[in-house]
Amino acid sequence: MKNKTVPLSEQKHDTSRDFLPMSKAEMKAQGIAQCDFILVSGDAYVDHPSFGAAIIGRMLQSNGFKVGIIAQPDWRGDQDFKKLGAPRLGFLVTGGNLDSMVNHFTVNKKRRREDAYSPGGAAGLRPDRATIVYCGKIREIFGDVPLIIGGIEASLRRFAHYDYWQDKVRRPILFDSRADLLVYGMGEKAIVEIAEGLAAGIPVAELTYIKGTAAILKEPDREEAVMLPSVEEVSADKLLYAKASALIYHCNNAYDEKRYLQKSGNRYLCQNPAQMPLSQTEFDDLYDLPFTYTWHPAYDEKGGVPGLEEVKFSITANRGCYGNCRFCALAIHQGKYVQMRSRESIVREAKRMIKDPDFKGYIHDIGGPTANFSHKACKKQETHGYCKNRECLFPEPCKKIDSSHRPYLETLRAVRKLPGIKKVFIRSGIRYDYLALDKDKAFLQELVEHHVSGQLRVAPEHVSEKVLDYMGKPSFKVYESFVKDFKKYNDRAGKQQYVLPYFITGHPGCTLNDAIKLAEYIRDMGFVPEQVQDFYPTPGSIATTMYYTGMNPLTMDEVYIPKGREKHMQRALVQYNKRENYLLVHEALTKAHREDLIGAGKKTLIPEKTVGQAKQTKPKDTQSKTKKFKSPQNGEKNRGKYGKKTNRIH
Repeated sequence: MKNKTVPLSEQKHDTSRDFLPMSKAEMKAQGIAQCDFILVSGDAYVDHPSFGAAIIGRMLQSNGFKVGIIAQPDWRGDQDFKKLGAPRLGFLVTGGNLDSMVNHFTVNKKRRREDAYSPGGAAGLRPDRATIVYCGKIREIFGDVPLIIGGIEASLRRFAHYDYWQDKVRRPILFDSRADLLVYGMGEKAIVEIAEGLAAGIPVAELTYIKGTAAILKEPDREEAVMLPSVEEVSADKLLYAKASALIYHCNNAYDEKRYLQKSGNRYLCQNPAQMPLSQTEFDDLYDLPFTYTWHPAYDEKGGVPGLEEVKFSITANRGCYGNCRFCALAIHQGKYVQMRSRESIVREAKRMIKDPDFKGYIHDIGGPTANFSHKACKKQETHGYCKNRECLFPEPCKKIDSSHRPYLETLRAVRKLPGIKKVFIRSGIRYDYLALDKDKAFLQELVEHHVSGQLRVAPEHVSEKVLDYMGKPSFKVYESFVKDFKKYNDRAGKQQYVLPYFITGHPGCTLNDAIKLAEYIRDMGFVPEQVQDFYPTPGSIATTMYYTGMNPLTMDEVYIPKGREKHMQRALVQYNKRENYLLVHEALTKAHREDLIGAGKKTLIPEKTVGQAKQTKPKDTQSKTKKFKSPQNGEKNRGKYGKKTNRIH
């Protein structure tokens, strides 16, 4: 009789050996009397490199430090924060893979009912503004213990920032959290330097020089520093807020030695220069750390952690993005430098997946923020960083850009040749404007032949040239050209595959007429998309600054901002065929004097009805429910009801 194959998620792991300890009993079993660091996270503990806490914990462990994890502690009491005792060197705090406010609220500011990063998808297991709340409890219980914050919530709130949920400017999160240091961006290098400094006996108050970190100083050296308008100034003056945003936009250039200073009261937020990107060897080493690739067994009886399903059979191949979409905050978090793992490293990870009893032969994705970015934009970036006076792809691609897709293509070929691999899909974003620059059409050909599961998701975002300009996206003609090429290669391959476009509604600069133009395109396209993203003003993006100030901070031009009911109308127009959207669409068309789109005929959007026939409904909150626990985030992956994967950012 054959032994029954047990899926990896159901296999029994030895918590005394396989995981970072979450209890005193696990510490004892691993011979740990006291942790060097205790990592407090707003997410459940999933020991997978798509979860930031796991990467930071494993990185410190690999450098000889003893690390414990307190995942989703009950902030209403002290017990959970005390359960591992006091750390020898310090506490590390992260809100989790998402900003806790994005995690909790839809774009319509309604509470989400589920949390993909909690056991069983349960909501309510982390507080609003988790980083601040956790730090407050730690200070209350442990006093002046070294306290370091990081993760996307801390990273994107490191300067004074507009908070959509309170509709006001909040000061840098270091002031509100009372932490000693903030690690911004992808913090593997910085956290090891901090740990080594603390272990050497350097007081945390003196560790203010480490790249990739920010600290609060009383009298910083202003030489070679970029002075931002103060917190008080940007809170009172939207013009100064916009000017500060334009300066911050360039603050993540690893080759720029300038510090960024922002005064608040009689103290300064001081951001040190960014850490250098990981070398390929360092990137490979990161993914060779001894992850178990599953959730801690403490969650088995609760059904595990749904967020793992999104990334379980996907491979992170790169990080960083020079696409610089205005609605994306990736430029000031991961940075504009694309780093790519080696083909050998990615093949090793694919071979590990093949051994998983749950694996059915399908790798869901090999990609990153932008799948087909596999190296730095140009040779200059390797020694001098990125240009401040122009973008790599917008409004037109730079002539010096390296458009070769060969490194990525060779990786895909190597993985799909492995025994046990049936198909390798690409589900993270494809930049079709970048693909158009590649004179060797081998990638497009093999994309069509091997890596599409019926539909290829791409993100034109809109059809209006004016709106696309505000988004930092290429002309819609570039998208239409790509669709033609995609169809041509599909016809050659004898396949019936389609491009599935994603659109954003309610973006700064989008008028009602622009939204109607998008609705007409969707009508002519022949199908209405099931999922549409309503613009969400989250911390850190240029578009969020536009939303708050009514100005484009990069040009200082005035920008039209759809808000309130008009934003609901723009959202409804894209799904004009839904019954619950009828009155909003009718109101929008009437307001725009486009009654020609109401009535009978192929070119109309909605039929004519009397007021009595049309049932009044509230604007549907399409993001309040989840489908397969997909999760919201900034950037190209901000999709659907809850969006796509979050395995690219920590």
